[in-house]
Amino acid sequence: MATQSHWIGQPADSFFTFYGPPASSFPLSDGGEIFTWVGGETTRHIPAQYATSAPRKDNDFGKVTKTKTETHQTSDGRTITKTTSSSFGLIPAAPAAQLISPARTEQLYCELQITVGPDNIIRMLHATNDTHGEGVSFSRCADVLGVKKS
Repeated sequence: MATQSHWIGQPADSFFTFYGPPASSFPLSDGGEIFTWVGGETTRHIPAQYATSAPRKDNDFGKVTKTKTETHQTSDGRTITKTTSSSFGLIPAAPAAQLISPARTEQLYCELQITVGPDNIIRMLHATNDTHGEGVSFSRCADVLGVKKS
C-alpha cells in the first residue's frame, strides 16, 4: 500500500493526530504495540438495476382482423360486392423491466493494523479490512488516506 511508505518511520502520534485515535491496542513483548485503527466510515446507496427487453417490432401484436364479404343483386341487374373488415387486438405491452439487482446500502470503511516499536515509531502499516471506495475507487483506505495513483 502506497500509504505504508509515507508513514513507516513516522511517530504513531502523528498518524493518530492526523486521522483520529486508534480503536484498540495490543502490547507486544518488546515494548511496542499493535494498534487497530478504523476510519472513513460512510454509507453508500446503490440504486436498483433493471434490464429492459427491446420493444416488439411487430406493431400488430395480438391483432385479429375479421373480413366479411356480401354480394347483392340490384333491381337493374347489377351485382354489387361489399367487403367490410374490422380489427381488434391487444395494445402492445411496454417492454418489461427485469430487476437485476435490488437497491441496497453498503458500509464503507478502512481498518488498519499499525505496528509500532518501543520508541512509538511506526514499523508496519497493514490494511486488515478495506471495503470498496467511493465512486470508482477500489479501496476505502486509499480514499481516506489520500493515496494518489502515480
